[in-house]
Amino acid sequence: MIALSLISSLVPLSAIHVEEALHTLTFQLCAVVLMVFFLWLFVFKRKTNAQGLPFPPGPKPLPLVGNIFHLNTAEPWLSYTAWKKKYGDLLYVRLLGHDFIVLNSEKVARALLDQRSTIYSDRPYIPTNTLFGMDFSTVMLPYGDEWRLHRKLFQHSLRVESEARYREVYLTRARTLLTNLLEAPADFEAHLKSYVASNVMALAYGYEMAVRDDPMVRTVRELVNLLAKALSPERTAILSAFPILERIPAWFPGAGFKRDAIYGRQLAAQVLDGPFNWVKKNLASGNAPPSMVADCLANIDEKDDIERQEYAIKATAATVFIVNATFPTYRTEAGFETSSSTLHAFILAMLLHPEVQAKAQAEIDSVIGSGRLPHFDDRPSLPYIDAILRELLRWNPVVPLGIPHATSSEDVYEGQYIPKGAFVIINVWAMGRDEDKFTDAEDFKPERFLSEDGKLLADSAISGNPIFGLGRRICPGRFASEAFVWTAVVSILSAFNITKAKDAEGKEIDVKKQFTTGIAV
Repeated sequence: MIALSLISSLVPLSAIHVEEALHTLTFQLCAVVLMVFFLWLFVFKRKTNAQGLPFPPGPKPLPLVGNIFHLNTAEPWLSYTAWKKKYGDLLYVRLLGHDFIVLNSEKVARALLDQRSTIYSDRPYIPTNTLFGMDFSTVMLPYGDEWRLHRKLFQHSLRVESEARYREVYLTRARTLLTNLLEAPADFEAHLKSYVASNVMALAYGYEMAVRDDPMVRTVRELVNLLAKALSPERTAILSAFPILERIPAWFPGAGFKRDAIYGRQLAAQVLDGPFNWVKKNLASGNAPPSMVADCLANIDEKDDIERQEYAIKATAATVFIVNATFPTYRTEAGFETSSSTLHAFILAMLLHPEVQAKAQAEIDSVIGSGRLPHFDDRPSLPYIDAILRELLRWNPVVPLGIPHATSSEDVYEGQYIPKGAFVIINVWAMGRDEDKFTDAEDFKPERFLSEDGKLLADSAISGNPIFGLGRRICPGRFASEAFVWTAVVSILSAFNITKAKDAEGKEIDVKKQFTTGIAV
């Protein structure tokens, strides 16, 4: 009981509400069973290293619970980054019976995920994925034939050459964003989310969403709010350690997570089927706008399993909307929640660093003037705007630990043993604070990515940023996501000054660099 009480206080599993059941006799009996299971797991299931090699360094784990008490579970990237100074770029952590390999530098991450991709391209089993109906998502599919089919569809529809087809779509929606900001500036966060969602819906389905409270977008937003807490590997480790919890009935005291999961599966089914069926219906009538789904349906291989192909198309399109593995998205493959968070961070950066905003606006004025709004043809002449985007990804990576990979076999790196089935965490937060590359890392300085003559550094391309993933799991939607985020940033800077709001007495309201946390910040 003591151990379980400590776990509940340190692991923020808000969906499980452990506290509700602590005072019931039934829960006490369950606690005894779980403690026995935990002891069995520790004594009989500890991984052995037949090669006799050391694990990578890391904090010494405690019996049974591992390093869970050492970890800042709300912001684990801060713990991993602090441990980097003591243990190095390759870190080993044990959490509730699971091996975690944390990659704290881009050099090590590329050496493993890029150069040894056959070992590091799998995903760990996350029990909440299935519980919440998200097992269709490309992001968390195990490495295999189904994932390769999804990847093929993404490569066909979202390759860099296809991005140019949607530029006018992005520009049109950016104009709408500017109008919304002009009419209701206090609602800027809602406008940013609407802008990103409208672009993703157009890209995936050719769907023109309603100006306010679109039903399809509302369903996705509800689902994302559930997933934000449910899918974190640190927060689901307890379910992996105690699979018996998945069998608890939804009516059981303290089983609120099971009731959330039932609702999550209902929402996931609506997200999966609703917009896809809309496209299919419009294709049948000859009225379907260009989109990823329409394109893929038109190129179905009739010699292969049509039903399987259609389900894969449906799943990849839903993944685009829900999870962006990239611009920082739940990590989703071009999803809306993380891209809107990036734009939200942009607004914050401009508020906190007015000198950056002024320099960006001066560049826009010198290239474009005041007679029109920016276009993609202007982008090569606006390097400081691109430098702002690069600094945004470094300064506030929206998915600071990426999406975990998993090892499909044992490996040895520089004499250190990496076990099969380990969670492999890409600590993007630490990479953006590498003191050898970035001085004054907490400051917002776009100039880091410019040469002395004002040109963008060749090795700092946004599409190669680790925030989009590495190896075979790199986000295929990164080019689209980058394009519509750039469009929003340059359009806002060309039309508005971003300043602090004022209170009733005319004094500026202070703004702090503070974020909500989850798998996406």
